[in-house]
Amino acid sequence: MADKKTSSSVSSRPTVKRKERAENQVKKEDKTPKEEEKPAVNGKNVAVENSEAAAVSNGAAANGENAEKPEPMELPPFETITGDRMDPFFFKFQFKNVEYSSGRNKTFLCYLVDQGPGADGLLRGYIEDEHSGGHAEEAFFQQILPNYDPALKYTITWYVSSSPCAACADKLVEILKSRKNVRLAIFSARLFEWEEPEIQAGLKALVVVGCKLRMMKPLDFSYTWDTFVESDEQQFTPWEDCQENYEYYQEKLADILQ
Repeated sequence: MADKKTSSSVSSRPTVKRKERAENQVKKEDKTPKEEEKPAVNGKNVAVENSEAAAVSNGAAANGENAEKPEPMELPPFETITGDRMDPFFFKFQFKNVEYSSGRNKTFLCYLVDQGPGADGLLRGYIEDEHSGGHAEEAFFQQILPNYDPALKYTITWYVSSSPCAACADKLVEILKSRKNVRLAIFSARLFEWEEPEIQAGLKALVVVGCKLRMMKPLDFSYTWDTFVESDEQQFTPWEDCQENYEYYQEKLADILQ
C-alpha cells in the first residue's frame, strides 16, 4: 500500500455506483487463508495473453495503423466516507476474513470513543477509504478527533477490515507517543500483507507504545454487525470458515508479535 494523501471532502453515505462496483467484484472467487494459490505471473495463461496482444499489435503495424497512446486517466479527488451505519453488503464483503480475494482494496474502520468523565457521551461511527490515496486510520484523528484535549482520557476501539499498513502504523505510533492519555485497541478482520518485514515491524512498534492488537473473533463480527450496520434487526450469520480463519490469522499475529 502506497503512502496516501488526505482530503477534506466528506460524504455521509455510499453511492450506488460504488455498490455496483463492489457487487461485480464479489462475483469473483474468494480464497481462504489456507489456500496459498496466487494468480500466476509467469504462467501459461499470461504468456498466451501476451502473445495474442503482440499478434494484434504486429497486425496493426503491418496494416499501417497508428495505435493511439492512451491518455492518463485522472481519478476524482480522494473522498473519505463517514457515517453512523454502513450498508450490510459492504460489511459482509469488506470484513470477510479471507486473504487472497478481489476487490478488498480499501479500509473500513468502525470506531468507539470514550472520552472519560466530563465528555459528551460515546462517539460511534465508521470511516471508509474511497480511493487508494487515503488512510482511514489517519482520517480518524483528523476528522473524528480533530480537537485533541490533553485533559481528557481517550479510550478508542477500532474494528477494521484489515490491519494497518506500514506507513499508517508509523503515524499511529507517533500519535500514541505524543498523546499519553490515548489508549487504542485495534481488532482486525484480516492481516494486511503480514509477510512483509516493514508491516511486521509496524505492528510490533504499535504494541511497544501500548496499542492493543487482536484479530476479530466471530463474536466481534456479530457485535460490529449489530452496532455499525444497517441490519434492520436481522441477526448476523457467520460465513463458512469464519472461526477457522480467525484462528489462522490470530496465530500469524502471535508469531509476529512474539
